[in-house]
Amino acid sequence: MAAFQMGSGYAVPMTLFKNNRDRVSKALLRQLSKNLKFDSGNLLVLLEGGKDKSLYNTDVDYVFRQESYFQYLFGAKEPGCYGILTIDVRTGGVSSILFVPRLPEEYSTWMGELLTPEEFKAMYEVDAVYYLDELTDYLEKAAPKLILTLSGTNSDSGLTMQPPEFDGKEKYVTDCDLLYPILSECRVIKSAEEIEVLRYVAKVSSDAHIKVMKFIRPGKMEFEGESLFLHHSYSVGGCRHASYTCICGSGTNSSILHYGHAGAPNSRPIQDGEMCLFDMGANYCGYAADITCTFPANGKFTDDQKFIYNAVLDARNAVSDTARDGVSWVDMHKLAGKVLLQRLKEGGMLKGDVDEMLEAGLSAVFQPHGLGHLIGLDVHDVGGYLPTEPKRPNEPWLCKLRFARVLKAGMYVTIEPGCYFIKRLMDGALANPELRKFINVDVFNRFRNFGGVRIEDDVLITQNGIENFAIVPRTVEEIEATMSSQ
Repeated sequence: MAAFQMGSGYAVPMTLFKNNRDRVSKALLRQLSKNLKFDSGNLLVLLEGGKDKSLYNTDVDYVFRQESYFQYLFGAKEPGCYGILTIDVRTGGVSSILFVPRLPEEYSTWMGELLTPEEFKAMYEVDAVYYLDELTDYLEKAAPKLILTLSGTNSDSGLTMQPPEFDGKEKYVTDCDLLYPILSECRVIKSAEEIEVLRYVAKVSSDAHIKVMKFIRPGKMEFEGESLFLHHSYSVGGCRHASYTCICGSGTNSSILHYGHAGAPNSRPIQDGEMCLFDMGANYCGYAADITCTFPANGKFTDDQKFIYNAVLDARNAVSDTARDGVSWVDMHKLAGKVLLQRLKEGGMLKGDVDEMLEAGLSAVFQPHGLGHLIGLDVHDVGGYLPTEPKRPNEPWLCKLRFARVLKAGMYVTIEPGCYFIKRLMDGALANPELRKFINVDVFNRFRNFGGVRIEDDVLITQNGIENFAIVPRTVEEIEATMSSQ
């Protein structure tokens, strides 16, 4: 059986992608049957894979990563490919065809032996493989009644995927709008085979986080934690890629939500008495992990650190105990906010009625981001705001949610409540009478240089609850015990 495998890492069977193709074909026939204007003949789905990208105007390329929709259906690791699903509308039968670039023979001098179409066919377990320059002839012989291409706007990035171009496109009836919501929805519910890949990459990432937690001490650089995480993920787990730029914030940097960017590249020395917030996830065969651990740099929590950490942990636990099939994600965000505010009130930072605080939007002062997001082939996976799903909430303290759906068994999401002390938001809260009335100012201001806490798990939604794939220390006692061991 053909599989993707890096070293002794998990062997991802090519049947995963074949089953994805079958699922998409059935979804198309089921959901588009009323719109199709023919009851016989072939429906073609035509996708373009990712391309090599040069580093500006040099002859050096970025390390290639396959486009996610193409990965979902074909699992091909090479750039410059096209793929076709041919669906018989009458029988429902589907065949898969991969088109690969025809590389000059001299490329073998620089890149190694070039694979033949038959070798590609065996490697990816598709029905046929042709060279890309044979696409036009294939389409003419196939004589499709309709070609579906892919175009749509990502609700997280706001970027729009453009449909692929191909010679002779004007000869065919094409549609670039119908496929996107259907293919995106298929990606939302994970198959049993996808779940095993996600379980694997989460375990690799969890082990790497624990290794970093044991390594970090005052005097280390933030980027040393990033380096160790990436090294373990690749050398032990076979994960060549990270799912996103590692966030390794210490001290006040731990309150910068997307720290680690080019202007602040995890470059600060870690100080004694500070908290570290490390948000890192490996990527294997295109599938993502996204885990955050927060811990004291010296391995021992202070009372203030315990106060904030346990408030976030209680919010996380409340959601973990409640989330399941049929539960509203918006309600989960509200629950996390309410528990956080209640714990901050119990610790003396806030006063007044917690429900009134929540309605006033006070929780967004401490946690300006959403509770979590869908995850899969993209770290912020598709399917959040599809046309058939609830729209983004308008309230300022809810509008950052990356989706507002009712949870379904088979969804894979992050649960990541946080509590941050961000100067701009703190000043804004104190300047707003509707928020200031809930705040004990002296206690609030005591935390101005605290930074932040985030606890982020990757969880599978089930009929009766969740399964957490992030296997890392979470309680104060577990973290201190882990950091004291070697």
